[in-house]
Amino acid sequence: MNTIPQSVPSLGAHPAAGANPRRAETRDVLARATYDLLVIGGGILGTSVAWHAAQSGLRVAMVDAGDFAGATSSASSKLVHGGLRYLQTGSVKLVAENHHERRVLAKDVAPHLVNPLTFYLPVYKGGPHGAAKLGAGVFAYSALSAFGDGVGRVISPARAAADNPGLRTDDLKAVAVYGDHQMNDSRVAVMTVRAAVASGAVVLNHAEVTGLRFTRGRVTGAELRDRLDGTEFGVDARLVLNATGPWVDHLRRMEDAGADPSIRLSKGAHVVLRRKAPWRAAMATPIDKYRITFALPWEDQLLLGTTDESFEGDPAEVSATEADIAQILDEAAVSVRDEHLSRDLITYAFAGLRVLPGGPGGVESAKRETVVTEGRGGMLSVAGGKWTTYRHIGRTVMNRLARLPGRTLTDDMQPVSLLPRRVPLPGVANPNAVAHRLLVDREPGTRIDPLTARHLATHYGALSFDIARLATEDPALGERIHPDGPEIWAQVVYARDHEWAATAEDVLRRRTTLTVRGLDTPEVRSRVEDLLGQRPA
Repeated sequence: MNTIPQSVPSLGAHPAAGANPRRAETRDVLARATYDLLVIGGGILGTSVAWHAAQSGLRVAMVDAGDFAGATSSASSKLVHGGLRYLQTGSVKLVAENHHERRVLAKDVAPHLVNPLTFYLPVYKGGPHGAAKLGAGVFAYSALSAFGDGVGRVISPARAAADNPGLRTDDLKAVAVYGDHQMNDSRVAVMTVRAAVASGAVVLNHAEVTGLRFTRGRVTGAELRDRLDGTEFGVDARLVLNATGPWVDHLRRMEDAGADPSIRLSKGAHVVLRRKAPWRAAMATPIDKYRITFALPWEDQLLLGTTDESFEGDPAEVSATEADIAQILDEAAVSVRDEHLSRDLITYAFAGLRVLPGGPGGVESAKRETVVTEGRGGMLSVAGGKWTTYRHIGRTVMNRLARLPGRTLTDDMQPVSLLPRRVPLPGVANPNAVAHRLLVDREPGTRIDPLTARHLATHYGALSFDIARLATEDPALGERIHPDGPEIWAQVVYARDHEWAATAEDVLRRRTTLTVRGLDTPEVRSRVEDLLGQRPA
């Protein structure tokens, strides 16, 4: 039976280096200083810019109205990929750039968080593409990655079915094979925030911008409200960056009420199901000329999606509807056997919004470009981008800052060209080695099961040993949160004290995988809230 620890372990009672200061202290730090750069938005773009700006020597603050990666950035397809479908739109340079960043992330920056994944691209009779075309496509795709993941090729239906028992073989003519990577987007975001803070940034989540500060017509900061206790405060900054994703135009209108719309939104929904059998490869099935639907083995589950349709509502209200779920299951059924798509296997469904440049044409064929603009009050706004190239985007924005005319900001900034190009995220380590050490280097009378060891190693890297230490000091923290998931209670304490988790949703949805596994029961949620309330003074 799972138990909630009745006392906070000694490591929590005496925060170690890197422990989060209390929110009141952080608000005070933010309010007392003038920062070189205030980043509003803690998603893909904001965290990357904050990280690179802090590395360059700037005094950086970052705030988010919700949790870090709490919206679009934790609602992705969890892929670090070159973007095979971008070849269809002629974006060869983009694919090559994506491949470069993918390899850097997987090899140098986050090998503990980014994992290789083989993809099968099934070719069915009557499908939108033939075997010869897709075979040539995956070969070109692998060539653009310098064949770092092998040579794209075509294999027989029988061989593909042997690796993926869920593959539908009716009318299957051939299967094209290529390599990419995947990740847990929420964990990569948190690690990037940690990297920014290690470089000197000051950050606060659940801090909503209620207005902008102006000096002689220039934006020089923001008014904020702590959404957890209602405290109002402000931050002064020499430059403000609007990296709020789907809300980018909302903030632009705070700067200039007459600002024209600069973006359009595309909704992408996903469904998570329990797996009935091992999947040794992901499925990428063409639906039409532009769209591919994915069936991905992820977090011991099966992740299906995604949709791609125009969205014009309130970004805060985006969700996976019954129509979305039905569409995803129907499209998955093209290549996945029915028994793997039963609705009683669904554990979670979610949706996010892609931020696309404004312009003509449908969202399904729009290019995934990053756009940086400067407003009437001097506020920079950045929109677009994707996880694979998030480091590159951070450097691009920093280069833009260096070219700002008449700004003294750049006097204090180390040129981007001089920054280390492959700075690893915290915890960088070989996850296999970490898992092995977690299993063998244990104190007498303590233990950790192999599934939990593997989970910790692939979500925290070398930081797993800090979590294991918590469980050693208080054995109750070493108990599983739910018997059907690998997470342990020490992760909740660690998320609270080291990863800015302030609400149950922060823990269950983004610091752990309990929600996507369908394991955030009322009892689990109540116990998580109890632990969050025990934050040491």
